[in-house]
Amino acid sequence: MSSDLRRDARRIWDAAVDAVRPGPLVRAALADLGPDLAAAPRILVLGAGKAGGAMVEAVEDALADRLDRVKGIVNVPADAVKPLRRVRLHGARPKATNFPTAEGVRGAEEMLRLARSAGPDDVALCLLSGGGSALLPAPVDGISLEDKLAVTKLLHQCGATINEMNAVRKHLSAIKGGRLAQAFAGKRLVSLIISDVVGDPLDVIASGPTAPDASTFQETLDILARHQLRARVPAAVLAHLERGAAGSMDETPKAIPAHVTNVVLGNNARALIAAQTVAAQLGYAVLNLGSFIEGETRPVAMMHAGIVRSIRAQDIPMRPPACILSGGETTVTLASNAGMGGRNQEFVLAALLKLGMEPNIAIVSGGTDGEDGPTDAAGALADATTLARAAALGLDANAHLDRHDAYPFFKATNDLIITGLTQTNVMDVRVILVGT
Repeated sequence: MSSDLRRDARRIWDAAVDAVRPGPLVRAALADLGPDLAAAPRILVLGAGKAGGAMVEAVEDALADRLDRVKGIVNVPADAVKPLRRVRLHGARPKATNFPTAEGVRGAEEMLRLARSAGPDDVALCLLSGGGSALLPAPVDGISLEDKLAVTKLLHQCGATINEMNAVRKHLSAIKGGRLAQAFAGKRLVSLIISDVVGDPLDVIASGPTAPDASTFQETLDILARHQLRARVPAAVLAHLERGAAGSMDETPKAIPAHVTNVVLGNNARALIAAQTVAAQLGYAVLNLGSFIEGETRPVAMMHAGIVRSIRAQDIPMRPPACILSGGETTVTLASNAGMGGRNQEFVLAALLKLGMEPNIAIVSGGTDGEDGPTDAAGALADATTLARAAALGLDANAHLDRHDAYPFFKATNDLIITGLTQTNVMDVRVILVGT
């Protein structure tokens, strides 16, 4: 039974990832845009994100009969660069870092120049996906990339929220916060988006280069004051924000023109629905907890384990065989002696230890982009036999969990999920199967 559950759990998780692969989603969206694309003298392709390569390939396939009119540049991770027919994939950052780079700035500036060059009847496709914010840096005049990085690090260190950090970064950017849409001079711009953010807020995904921005220059100064950073940020940054608050430069766009459209093609909810469909086909009663799961990983794992115990002991909220699904994205607060791992591997190890040697249970958690923390694994798939194998190897599972060191634990037990880059990213998907 354990091997059957493991097989089913992986099949359900794979179905979630397959449902948000960019190719079919992009091709379906372009079919709806047929008349506008057919009439356009030029079709400009812009954007950034981990799914950029697969999204561009789908665009080129769909527009094969008019590729001579296509031109573009899309910023992607350096290891995702490959030659395509008309659109250039620009390596904006190495895999080893999530911070913006000078190469990313060069790509973003070229994107802005292309958007501004659009003729009155040209159409633009903006392809946005997970990781787009770090891949799309374009500091405003007078602000260096180092200045922006310094501000971001200071905000992070003082515990600023993601909304606070985004507000400041957008007001230091020439492309985020609706600025790319503002730069476009053509007839129609359509952003095709694969969301890696809880709730799919358009102004947060890739920092909203084609979405309106509700924050203001004055709010950014209030944020710096609230965190006592006015005297610590680079002088050029403070001067720029003060000039903006005084009204000497334009605010970020508070509304987007009618010729700009943002379409969310794929998200975590879509992935969970696909997983739910396959789980039901395999004969499991399904509890879909949705795509809004956030918080520290271990308490979230404890909650999931509690539902498993309730199903097993009381048939509540359903009788086995049962499948628990959840999405979203948790966090891990690392200690100074942290080992190697990621939030998905930590989730599986924490839930596994809570359930102990409970038989006929399989636990999967994985990043839909194929990455989990600074590892080559998407996550892990484990069951009671994992603990038995670990004990035979002399591994202390609790010690590995305590030092956030799940990767070597699951590598030793051969329970890692290694997919390579999936070329999509809609946060995480968790699958727990409870057998009879």
